[in-house]
Amino acid sequence: MARGELMKKLLSSYGRDDEFRGVVEQIISEEEKKNNRVLARSLRKALDGLTTRPQAKGLSPLVPFPDEAGEFIQRIEPVHTPDDIILTHDNIELFTGLLDEFRKSETIKRHGLPVRSKLLFCGPPGTGKTLCAEVFAGQLGLPFFFVKLDSLISSFLGETATNIRKTFEFARRQPCVLFFDEFDAIARSREEGNDHSELRRVVNSLLIFIDQIQPGGFLIAATNLDAHLDPAIWRRFDEVVWFDHPDEAMVRRYLTNALKNTETEFEAEDFVQSLADYSYAELEKICNQAKKISLLDRRKSISKKDFRDAIRYAERRRMRLRKLSNNQ
Repeated sequence: MARGELMKKLLSSYGRDDEFRGVVEQIISEEEKKNNRVLARSLRKALDGLTTRPQAKGLSPLVPFPDEAGEFIQRIEPVHTPDDIILTHDNIELFTGLLDEFRKSETIKRHGLPVRSKLLFCGPPGTGKTLCAEVFAGQLGLPFFFVKLDSLISSFLGETATNIRKTFEFARRQPCVLFFDEFDAIARSREEGNDHSELRRVVNSLLIFIDQIQPGGFLIAATNLDAHLDPAIWRRFDEVVWFDHPDEAMVRRYLTNALKNTETEFEAEDFVQSLADYSYAELEKICNQAKKISLLDRRKSISKKDFRDAIRYAERRRMRLRKLSNNQ
């Protein structure tokens, strides 16, 4: 961005602390690109020495995207609530504790203790990892940012590690929940892959960035392929959260909640046992398909046959996916 434009943005942001800091960060970045490192360090020192006014409770203020990180990060507005997700008792206890720590973080830090802020979500597809991260961000009152791996990963030598650094730099400045889905794409074991040198370079950089960052919010990474993660990744996270297919009690709760505003000619209990092996994503598809069947037939209620047909659709989808995976 042109220097004159940055100066105008700086003046117009005066009095709005976080916006002001965001513009100063952009100026520092521009000076670093020009190799004006003495000036950049001086500006950084002056910025770090500024005191900020306490923010009102509620959503955390947003720092403007730095030009160099905006293409890798997408903000998603949380629309789901805790009522939309079903967690195990252990995970409920874990997230309750994390929320309490976050809200009392200043007290914890004053006693020289660390606040947990780096989470690794593991489990099969469709078990609620992304939904949980979104709901958690909403409960924290923090903006939710999704890392776009298709933009982050580059075919150019060394560029992926540089892109990861820019993303972590954004998380350092912006209190938020930064979410890496399919984390194994950049944290795969250094013993795998054809290009060992580039893979090692990316993972080595990632390990350093995770170690060094102390986010004002949370860094959350999710993977369906935990067995493929580099062994050194695990200890970098404060908590590893496991997600699995719902048991019968959780299926019952899900069906009751998903069909609560719909008239049905059956009880959720009728299908609990037959659906115990399905993921939440599959259960959602089944419920939606049953609703569509009755809607297209111009009926106000879902019949038992509608729900059985929806389950058959899901079973066919499973069979096709198995064939695809067997052929690969």
